[in-house]
Amino acid sequence: MLNAINTKLLLAILAALTVIGGAVLYHRNQSEKAAAKAAAILQQQHNHAQEQKKRDEAFRQQVEADKKRHNTAAAQEGKTWKTYIP
Repeated sequence: MLNAINTKLLLAILAALTVIGGAVLYHRNQSEKAAAKAAAILQQQHNHAQEQKKRDEAFRQQVEADKKRHNTAAAQEGKTWKTYIP
């Protein structure tokens, strides 16, 4: 009788340990998935920031080119009035 109780107790303990082990593995798997997802999001944000930086730099260069062209046109305008004969 005592041997049967000990066997049942050992089986119950083994089942509990199996459940705990399964929960630990599930939690580990979920944390790995979350870490991978977070890494992918961070990489995507980094790529987006780099692209935005490139677009900003191209825009700044275009603005500077437009400024130079505008300033050049204004400088040439004075010369036309000096040579104007009515």
